[in-house]
Amino acid sequence: MATSAIDTLGSAKYISLTTYRKDGTAVATPVWLARSGDALIVITDPNSGKAKRLRNNPAVLVSPCDMRGRVKPGALSAAGTVSFQDTAQTQATMTAISGKYGLMGRIITSMNARKARKAGHGDAGHTGLTITFPAAG
Repeated sequence: MATSAIDTLGSAKYISLTTYRKDGTAVATPVWLARSGDALIVITDPNSGKAKRLRNNPAVLVSPCDMRGRVKPGALSAAGTVSFQDTAQTQATMTAISGKYGLMGRIITSMNARKARKAGHGDAGHTGLTITFPAAG
């Protein structure tokens, strides 16, 4: 991907993360993100529909969006592939997102972690995702 594309996506406040059902139907979800080199990193619940779809098909389409997931006409979109992170990587992603989103990021990640522990998921209440993009060629 061209450097300017990863710069644009990485600096967005939200991205629309489009995943695909088994029948190919696209499902878009707005998510917080952080940039890690030439990749984007996000957090999700490992039992979410998004995570289930990604286990079946790691292909995604990402675009900058607003908090409701609305993508402006003509906005940059990039196809990528998701990989699931291990525990240490997930913790680093949570730290990066908390840092990017300041107080609100810390509040939300803390609330989600508490909710996961209360549900008996322990530290497995989150999983990190790394989104990589094919090199421009």
